Amino acid sequence: MSNALVKALKAANFMAGKAGTEAEIKRHRKLADWAGRLATPKGDVKRRRFRFGRIRCEEVIPVWAHNPDYVILYCHGGGYVSGGLDYAGNLSVKLAMATGFTVYSFAYRLAPEHPYPAAAEDVNAVWDHLAENVAADHILLAGDSAGGNMALCLTQRLLAEGKPVPRELLLFSPWTDMTGTAESYETNQDIDPILSKEFVMNSARAYVGDNDPADAAFSPLFGNFENFPPVYIMAGRNGILLDDSVKLKERIDQAGGKAELDIEEKGWHVYQQMPGSMAREAMKRLAAHVSCEIYGKR
Repeated sequence: MSNALVKALKAANFMAGKAGTEAEIKRHRKLADWAGRLATPKGDVKRRRFRFGRIRCEEVIPVWAHNPDYVILYCHGGGYVSGGLDYAGNLSVKLAMATGFTVYSFAYRLAPEHPYPAAAEDVNAVWDHLAENVAADHILLAGDSAGGNMALCLTQRLLAEGKPVPRELLLFSPWTDMTGTAESYETNQDIDPILSKEFVMNSARAYVGDNDPADAAFSPLFGNFENFPPVYIMAGRNGILLDDSVKLKERIDQAGGKAELDIEEKGWHVYQQMPGSMAREAMKRLAAHVSCEIYGKR
């Protein structure tokens, strides 16, 4: 990617800024919703919005090759400070079309108005409700960036409580370490057009508050991966959170678990959200992986 294109994408992207003030956060949220609506594929799915208690949710059902026996619970990204159903629609629709499964997304409470544990409580409630109606081993748990963090933390909580866990996790550039010490923050700072360290660290402070960001409640990389379900990780070589994905696979491997890491050499942070052939090919690879995991064939 040319330097000019990287600069242009950074200038237009809502997560390449600061998110340190109320005005900046409002701007991020507005742009996140706009970007989600703009980039979400049209057609080939049925979408229905509903509420579970106070939590706004959306159901996305693929029109073609729908398998109602499996569902995906998708946790959207946005640094825990932005994003909602409009933002989530992009990957929700792509996941439904790629897998043939119904996808559920939800608008959890956002920091700094609602710091930890608000978002954790919301995903716990949605998971518990879904797991009451669908067997846990027929639920795939997906998430991008902060949503990947949420998915990992939820799974670690379920294991600690002795509860059934998802069949598999599907993660896009997951945020696994909130300490901000990974080398890829520095090595990729000029070539990731989507995300900046300043945004990441401001978001972490808004969500964590006075707590220790190294605690596994916030940085699942430092948590327990014993008996963890399989994990499929997709990341871009140019993403500043690349090391979060690489180290996640290492931790799962060390615990004797199963993790597959797919690194797109020309990709960046959650590049699957963008239109274009690179994103389409990534979703084809994800579809092949899920087919192998669920049906035993590619």
